[in-house]
Amino acid sequence: MQFNFKKKLFSIFCILSMYFSTNVFSAESKPDIRKILDNVDRLYRSEHSFGTLEMRIETPDWKRTLDINVWASGLDKTFIRILSPQKDKGVATLRIQNDMWNFFPKIDKVMKVPPSMMMGSWMGSDFTNDDLVKESTFLKDYDSKLGAADPKNPDTTHYYIELKPKAQTATVWDKIVLVVNKDNSIPIRQEYYDEKGVKIREIVFKDIRKFGNKSLPAIMELTPFNKAGHKTVIEYKELKFDHVEESIFSQINLQKRI
Repeated sequence: MQFNFKKKLFSIFCILSMYFSTNVFSAESKPDIRKILDNVDRLYRSEHSFGTLEMRIETPDWKRTLDINVWASGLDKTFIRILSPQKDKGVATLRIQNDMWNFFPKIDKVMKVPPSMMMGSWMGSDFTNDDLVKESTFLKDYDSKLGAADPKNPDTTHYYIELKPKAQTATVWDKIVLVVNKDNSIPIRQEYYDEKGVKIREIVFKDIRKFGNKSLPAIMELTPFNKAGHKTVIEYKELKFDHVEESIFSQINLQKRI
């Protein structure tokens, strides 16, 4: 009788173990990809944000550093102004939804950036115009699915999300692989591939810091594999998620001299 009781308890334990293991595995294997992508899209922006950052551009022939202020309102508006060096001081970029303009104080001219130039270099860096002003977003402009790590190097701590551009998305990338931390959805790196499946560039996110009530990578390091010796690093020195005045995102402010 006692033996049968113990046997029943053991059977119940096995069934419960299988139940919880199956459900945990199921939850683990089906993350909310849309929520993760929205988090990555808004990582440095939130509803409103203001940041001071340093951009370090390196090539085999020269190096330079830009000090920059960036304002954002949701995902629809971005304003960028260069503070230094002196020769670039006052150069500004404004994006409102699908429209983007650059202002060059030396020639006192505003130039509209056509959609065909969104994948072009911003101020000679390895970041594109679209990287900086975020006209396209992972959630809105890409189809996504959960991928897998290299089977030769199993990885149980990160999600691998494969992104393919939608038909209307203007981009040179055939595929982007986003690697995020499973615990907090913070990006680890983004890999960009061409139509031949060749990895052309990679953005690595480093140095988690606390900005206000958010913890996020303070450093983004972009390496283009098709340009030997090139690298661009963005480091956030300050980032606040406070209200931003609408007047920031205007043609008048774009042409303001500092």
